[in-house]
Amino acid sequence: MPLARSLSMTSLNGLPQWEDEDLPVEDLLLFEVSWEVANKVGGIYTVIQTKAKITADEWGENYFLVGPYFEHNVKTQVEACEPPNPAVKKAMDTMKSQGCQVFFGRWLIEGSPYVLLFDIGSAAWNLDKWKGEFWDVSNIGIPFHDREANDAVIFGSLTAWFLKELSCQFDDKPNIIAHFHEWQAGVGLILSRSQKLPVATIFTTHATLLGRYLCAASIDFYNNLDQFDIDKEAGERQIYHRYCMERASVHCAHVFTTVSQITAIEAEHMLKRNPDVVTPNGLNIKKFSAMHEFQNLHSMYKARIQEFIRGHFYGHLDFNLEKTLFFFIAGRYEFSNKGADMFLEALSRLNFLLRVHKTDVTVVVFFIMPAKTNNFNVETLKGQAVRKQLWDTAQSVKEKFGKKLYNALLKGEIPDLNKIFDRDDITIMKRAIFSTQRHCLPPVTTHNMIDDGNDPILNTIRRIGLFNNRTDRVKVILHPEFLSSTSPLLPLDYEEFVRGCHLGVFPSYYEPWGYTPAECTVMGIPSVTTNLSGFGCFMQEHVSDPAAYGIYIVDRRFRSPDESCNQLTQFLYGFCQQSRRQRIIQRNRTERLSDLLDWRYLGRYYMHARHLALSRTFPDKFEMEPSAPPKTEGFRYPRPSSVPPSPSVSQHSSPHHSEGEDEDEDERYDEDEEAERDRQNIKSPFSLGVLPQGKKKQHGEYRN
Repeated sequence: MPLARSLSMTSLNGLPQWEDEDLPVEDLLLFEVSWEVANKVGGIYTVIQTKAKITADEWGENYFLVGPYFEHNVKTQVEACEPPNPAVKKAMDTMKSQGCQVFFGRWLIEGSPYVLLFDIGSAAWNLDKWKGEFWDVSNIGIPFHDREANDAVIFGSLTAWFLKELSCQFDDKPNIIAHFHEWQAGVGLILSRSQKLPVATIFTTHATLLGRYLCAASIDFYNNLDQFDIDKEAGERQIYHRYCMERASVHCAHVFTTVSQITAIEAEHMLKRNPDVVTPNGLNIKKFSAMHEFQNLHSMYKARIQEFIRGHFYGHLDFNLEKTLFFFIAGRYEFSNKGADMFLEALSRLNFLLRVHKTDVTVVVFFIMPAKTNNFNVETLKGQAVRKQLWDTAQSVKEKFGKKLYNALLKGEIPDLNKIFDRDDITIMKRAIFSTQRHCLPPVTTHNMIDDGNDPILNTIRRIGLFNNRTDRVKVILHPEFLSSTSPLLPLDYEEFVRGCHLGVFPSYYEPWGYTPAECTVMGIPSVTTNLSGFGCFMQEHVSDPAAYGIYIVDRRFRSPDESCNQLTQFLYGFCQQSRRQRIIQRNRTERLSDLLDWRYLGRYYMHARHLALSRTFPDKFEMEPSAPPKTEGFRYPRPSSVPPSPSVSQHSSPHHSEGEDEDEDERYDEDEEAERDRQNIKSPFSLGVLPQGKKKQHGEYRN
């Protein structure tokens, strides 16, 4: 038997290099399979899209993404081309000759990876046959009425067929790695293993099916993980066949990964297998050449949001916009899972605190969660029209005023301000003031909701009484539609909106990773997350004092709901007490954390999973070094020397502090010194697979 090649690698200039010169990437083909390749459904699309560049840089022409063909997506996202690999082309031609439509091209995203897309509809005539074959190998029956599961069987059968046609052309090289994401792609993995194809397989679950269902039912999920009758729970929710597909995929894979430590614990109980590797989700980080450019963008987009607020609250604009903070929550409309229920309760308590302490700070909270609507709210549209009319009136009066002032100054006179406005000007201004009179409260929603009476957010708002009264220091706006720069109400896209806000609040109960707070961090916007989200756990592990860096982590795992809500309220209240200077300092720190979330660093976990799969599938060719699991020792941000950056509720009995305290904090804060120290904590290049002596672990023992 030939000597097994040693598998470990180093990172050079942010890109992976193979240590073994006898193992070039040309000897390997990587296929990444997901229902969300060039097909945006949820968060997995973001994972695959953002990770494509670092993977394409590593694998070059040998990296292929496999997904479903949807014409409307392909027309706008994919450029057709011929496969560069003759074996891939031959496998495609074989499938096409038997009536299956296969599309090949480049996905027009960063990295421009190759995509192989199967037309599900063209192969649907094989469904009954393929369902029978799937039953024969797995004893899993698929109901005819579950279209998503039926599509998964077609997609998986096509994927396995392609891998079989491809592997038949190779005797020894190249070796094939197939990485499957989520249960929709899992059928291809199960069939590949049942046919004993020479393919190294990886399966990644981004969230367990049953976990999402159970948490949505307001069950105390994490404290009862070992108590659930899994089969019974899945059957009662009529997803037993999907659950079986997911679990079979997990157990068939050579390597099983999840996206966070909290999901790893969940998978151990729900899917009955411990993940081999935890693969945290990253983002493509684009640094600005000017160090504080993101602060300028915050000011610019905040001004745009303020314009919307002027229109929305016309007639009730009795609060100072310069002392108004913008909070937001965004994501799928999962009222409990996303923590909207706890957030609303905390806002009620925050409103009470701000009123009791007679603070001059006002908080406007946006809920960006898509729901069924039939159009914009008339009152909301009217508000923006009134604002524009007032602006036009002010501009015309200003122009007349400017001409009179200019003429007076030319004559060397100081104009009589009592005469500079004539009767017409006064009349126009009075009419403008009268037009802002309002006989109702500013609406809490921007759209007409189709099921207003049963909407959980609106019903909670009615219960806690946050109706945007003049006396309320917390104002609420539900925007039940994704943001768009073409909207007549709030013409901003999501990234621009986030940059203009002060705080993102995501107190999720079920959040396997959590891209929303991660995106806030990358843009330098502080956020609230929980220790039940993958992102929150990741930050707890890598940042000594997350709150100092603008990452507030609510404990929803070991505290009661009421205690968690009080903790969230204290975070929000403490944030409201910050001075403008303190918020700027905190945003600088938050933005520096973006290095932690860069795929150039987090991609190493996926690299390790692929090496592990090769060593398990082809043990005679590849051997995994015991020290290979990537470690994060030294990969940690220290507590800043100038903590606390903001007033702490536990340290002060009053919301007001002396100016001397702020000055002392400012003197202790040195932006350049802190930034340099934080940069040193992100070690580049990383040496992957290096462990301190005496701490060697087997790959099965590895945890993130």
